[in-house]
Amino acid sequence: MTTTTAASAPHHQRVLIVDFGSQVTQLIARRVRESGVYCEIHPYDKVEAILEAYAPKAIILSGGPSSVTDYESPTAPHRLFELGVPVLGICYGEQALCAQLGGAVEGGHSGEFGRAEIDIVKASPLFTGLSARETVWMSHGDRVTAIPPGFEVIATSEGSPFAAIADETRRFYGVQFHAEVAHTPKGAQILRNFTHGIAGLSGDWTMASFRREMVHKIRAQVGEGKVICGLSGGVDSSVAAVLIHEAIGEQLTCVFVDTGLLRHNEAEQVVTLFNEHYKIPLIHVDAKDTFLDALAGVSDPETKRKTIGRLFIEIFDAEAAKIDGAAFLAQGTLYPDVIESVSARGGPSAVIKSHHNVGGLPDFMKLKLVEPLRELFKDEVRVLGVELGLAPAFVDRHPFPGPGLAIRIPGEITRQKVATLQQADAIYLEEIRKAGLYDQIWQAFAVLLPVKTVGVMGDARTYEDVLALRAVTSTDGMTADFFEFPWEVLGRCATRIINEVRGVNRVVYDVTSKPPGTIEWE
Repeated sequence: MTTTTAASAPHHQRVLIVDFGSQVTQLIARRVRESGVYCEIHPYDKVEAILEAYAPKAIILSGGPSSVTDYESPTAPHRLFELGVPVLGICYGEQALCAQLGGAVEGGHSGEFGRAEIDIVKASPLFTGLSARETVWMSHGDRVTAIPPGFEVIATSEGSPFAAIADETRRFYGVQFHAEVAHTPKGAQILRNFTHGIAGLSGDWTMASFRREMVHKIRAQVGEGKVICGLSGGVDSSVAAVLIHEAIGEQLTCVFVDTGLLRHNEAEQVVTLFNEHYKIPLIHVDAKDTFLDALAGVSDPETKRKTIGRLFIEIFDAEAAKIDGAAFLAQGTLYPDVIESVSARGGPSAVIKSHHNVGGLPDFMKLKLVEPLRELFKDEVRVLGVELGLAPAFVDRHPFPGPGLAIRIPGEITRQKVATLQQADAIYLEEIRKAGLYDQIWQAFAVLLPVKTVGVMGDARTYEDVLALRAVTSTDGMTADFFEFPWEVLGRCATRIINEVRGVNRVVYDVTSKPPGTIEWE
C-alpha cells in the first residue's frame, strides 16, 4: 500500500496505522480522522524507516489476510513496542501483538465470522461508555490461546476467550473484532477512547488546518512552475483545482477533456462553471471521437480503463507542451483510489481494479504529479470543498468514475450505447431528485447491459436492451448496501426509461452489497 510521506502533517499529533493488508484498513484511518486526529497508513515492512520522522503519539496494528502461524507471516517491528506510546492491535493486529510479545496463537479452531456479542469482563479505559455486552463484527480463523505476560482479559465472546486484552501499565491493547467497521456499532467510540482517552490526543486536525497546510505544501512543491490540472468535472478534480488555484493562482491551467463518456450535458456545465464562475484558466479539449474510436471493439474492463488512462496522459502531454513552463500535472486522486490499486507485490492488499489516476506517469512524460487530495477520503473532500467555498449542492454530488460511462457499458462501447445510457441515467437521477432521495444515496447510476430481451410495445414484438439501475448507501465507498427504494419510485423510473429511451424494453434493479460486489459493474 502506498501512502503519503511521514512529514505531511508536521504540526499535528499523529497516529500511525501499521497495515497488515486488510481490505478495511483505510476505515481505521477514517474513524480516527473523524475524531479530529491525524493519521497515516504505512505498510508493516516500511514502518521502521519512517518512525523517527513520523513520531507517532499512538499506534494501531490493522487486520490482515495472513495467519500468524504461517512461516514468515507479517510482523510489526519490535521497536514499535519500545516507543512508550499506546498500541492497539485489531484482529490480526491483536494476534501479531500476542505472538510477538510472548503469547500464543493457533489455527485449527472454530473461527468467528460476522456479527458476534462480546461480554466486557473487566473495566478498562478502552471500553469507557460501553455497556456490559456489545455487538461487534468478527472475521478471523486463527485464535489467541495465550496472552503475553502483563496482559489480562477485558472482554470475551462465545468463540474468543481473548476477544479483548489489555496491558494497562504499558497501554497495550488488542481486540479480536473489527472496531473500524460500521457493523461494530460502538467501534468509533472504542477508537476514540484509545486516541483521546488513553493516548491523550486532543484532536487538532481539521479540514481548515488541512487547507492551510496543503496550500503551503503546493506552493513549496510548485515554486514558480506552472501546473496543468486534469479536470473531469467531478467533485474530486474540481476541489483539487480550486485548492491549487488558491495556492498558486494564474500558475494553474485546467485541462478539461471531453471524452464523450460523461453524463448528459456535463461538458457544457463544466465549461460554464470554471470559465464564468471560478475564473480559472480552462482549456477545453473535445476528444470524443479520439476516445470512442480507441474503445471500439474493446470489451475487457481493465483494457477500457488502461486505454482511457493512456489517452488522458497523451492529451495532457500534448497540452502541456503548449504551455510554456508547465512542469506539473495535478490530479484528483483520493486515498481509496490509491489503496484499491495497489498490486499484491506492492503490499499485502489484493488488487480490486486499476484506476487511471494512480500508478505514476510514463517515462516519456516530463510532468511531475501534484495530488493534493491523495490523503483524503471522499467525505473529507466534500468537507474541504465547502471549506473552499464551493456550493454544497455541487460537492454533495454522487461520485462519478474517472473512466466515465465506459465502465457502465459492459461489453463493446458504441456511440449509440453511450447516447442511450446518458439519456436513461439522466431520467433516473431526475426521478431520484424529485422523490427527495438524492442526498440519502451515496451513488446512483444506470448500467446498459449487453443483453437483449423480448418485449411487447403496443401490438409489436420488441427485442431490445436491458438497463440495470444501481443505488447504494455508504459512508466511504469501501463498503456499501443497496438502497431500499419505495417501489413506486422504481416503477416511475422504469416506466419513463422504457417510454422515453429508444432501444430499452426492460429495467432491473441491482440489490448486491459491497462486498461481495463492487459499486461499479466494471
